[in-house]
Amino acid sequence: MDEGIMDHSGLSDAAAQSRASVLRSRAESYIALSRHDAAIADLTEAIALVPENARAWRLRGESHRVIERYQAALDDFDEALKLEPDSAYALGSRGQTYAGMGRLEEAMADFEHALTLTPDSLWILEAKADALVDLDRLDEALAEHTKIISLNTDLAYSWLARGELYQRMNLYTEAIDDYTKALEADPDHVRALSRRGEALRMIDRYDEALADLSRALELDPGNDRALGSRGAVLSELGDNEAALRDLDAAIELDPEYVWAFRVRGEIYQELDRHEEAIADFTQALHLEFGD
Repeated sequence: MDEGIMDHSGLSDAAAQSRASVLRSRAESYIALSRHDAAIADLTEAIALVPENARAWRLRGESHRVIERYQAALDDFDEALKLEPDSAYALGSRGQTYAGMGRLEEAMADFEHALTLTPDSLWILEAKADALVDLDRLDEALAEHTKIISLNTDLAYSWLARGELYQRMNLYTEAIDDYTKALEADPDHVRALSRRGEALRMIDRYDEALADLSRALELDPGNDRALGSRGAVLSELGDNEAALRDLDAAIELDPEYVWAFRVRGEIYQELDRHEEAIADFTQALHLEFGD
C-alpha cells in the first residue's frame, strides 16, 4: 500500500462511493494549486475505492502529464477512455501526452478525434496547432490559430500565439499586428510587449522596440529574454555600456542563455575587448554544441 493511503477496503459500497467523491473533489483543488503529488495520492485512493469512475483516471492522468510523468499519464488516459471512449477531455489530454513524448502522429490522431466531438474547443485547437508546428506543418498551424481567433477575438493569448508563429516564419509585420491586437486586449501583457519588441528589432524599428522592451521590464524586471533583447537594441542604438548591463543581467538570470553570450561577445569585439569576446563565444559554442 502506498504511504499515506489508508486501507478502507472494509467500507460499504455507499461509503466507498462517498469517500471517493470527496477525494476526487479535494484532488481538483490540489490540482488548481499545482500540488500534483497530493492530487495523485487522493486520486489513487479514489480509484482503488471506485475504479470505474472515468473522472478520477482523467484527473490523475492530467496531474501526471503536468509533472511530465508521461507514461503514467498515458496509462491513466487509456483507462479513462476504456470507460468513456468519446471523452474529448481525455482524448485531448492524451494527445498532449503523446506530444510531450514526441509521438506527434498519435497526438494528431487524438486531437482530430477530440475535435469531431467538440469542434470549437480552444485548448484542443491550440494543442493541435502546437503539434503541427512541431511537425513543421506551419501553414496548417497558422490556419488553426486563425480559427482559434475567429472563435474569440478578445483573448490576448490567441493573438500572441499566432504572432509568435508569424515571427517564427519571419513574417515580422504580421507578427507585430497580432502582438498589437494582444496588447489591445491586455495592455500589460509582458510576453506580448517583449515579443513585439523583438519583432520590431528585427525590422530595425529600434526606438519602438526599446519602448516595448522597457515597458515589459517595468512590469517584469527579471525577464531575462526582454533584458537580452533590449541589450541588443541598445547596442544598435550605440549605447554599448547600457547594452552590456542588460546582457550581464540576462546571463546572470539564465547562465545558459546562448544568444545573450553571442550578442555580448559581439559587443566586446566591437569594443576591442577580445579576450572577453573569446570567452563569450567559447561559452556559446559550449552551450549550443558541447564544445
